[in-house]
Amino acid sequence: MQNRVLGKSGLVLSEIGLGCWQLGGDFGPVSEAQSLTILEQAYQSGVRFYDTADVYGAGLSERLLGQFYQQHSDITIATKLGRDANLYPNNYTKQTVKQSIEASLQRLGLTSIPLIQLHCVPTQILRDGEIFTWLADFKQQGLIEHYGASVESMEEAKLCLKDPALTSLQIIINLFRQDAVAEVLDLAQAQQVGIIARLPYASGLLSGAVTAQRQFDETDHRHYNRDGAAFHVGETFAGLPLDKALNLLEQLKTLLPENLAIAECAIRWLLDHPQITSVITGASKPEQIQQNSHYSGQTSLSKDLHAKLANFYLQEVSPWVRGNR
Repeated sequence: MQNRVLGKSGLVLSEIGLGCWQLGGDFGPVSEAQSLTILEQAYQSGVRFYDTADVYGAGLSERLLGQFYQQHSDITIATKLGRDANLYPNNYTKQTVKQSIEASLQRLGLTSIPLIQLHCVPTQILRDGEIFTWLADFKQQGLIEHYGASVESMEEAKLCLKDPALTSLQIIINLFRQDAVAEVLDLAQAQQVGIIARLPYASGLLSGAVTAQRQFDETDHRHYNRDGAAFHVGETFAGLPLDKALNLLEQLKTLLPENLAIAECAIRWLLDHPQITSVITGASKPEQIQQNSHYSGQTSLSKDLHAKLANFYLQEVSPWVRGNR
């Protein structure tokens, strides 16, 4: 496992991180024992960066990660705030944000959160900017060590980059959602803001785990948010209609060399961008994170393949992507 430094923070993150959304049961039921096994497998595979949020399983993901941290204090934990009903959509005050941080600290068993991230808060809150001054104060108080933001769109990413103390941006970026390459990556690098890539597999599409025959549990967002009924449509299948996405996936496979699996291509494509610090992959089975971690040590994709993938996105994929980008 290779490591990279997160922007101006000095935090050293593993290139492959573990996204802990699944541990809250939002990709279908996962037992506590299975969750702890996944966390342990990630650690044994070299993963030292774990990303969660207060709303994943209504705090369950944070509690499990806090339990795991007691045995593995050399990991870096990032969590997120802003989508809990106590704040979202219009109750963002310094006091409510502080209460959310304190609740996360309690669940995680920490005295200070290494990285707190705004969690897809409304665009107007980012545009106003006052919330960043609160985070700066909480950093001075020692509640948090660094802060960043997880956003839905390129507009929101650019609004966050106006804050000089921002240390990270977590964005949707994958082979089916490439807009950030042209619009955000270089801007972030110029301001020493590290990029955390989320949804690298586009909700499982690019890992090969999704087929036309697959049925999703009712608690899985790939069932109830397929067309954006519950939250931003871009969070599910990168905003693509599932039938079209499966067709595009078959087209994409024809561009790859015979010895290159689409999952490896998806991760290597991200890691080939030096502005990206870590790619957070989810896992519902231990063997999945083991395979994801393996891709960190693989060779880069060729320039020719990168060019083909960029053209494929612009010509074939981009016209079908729904949601504010």
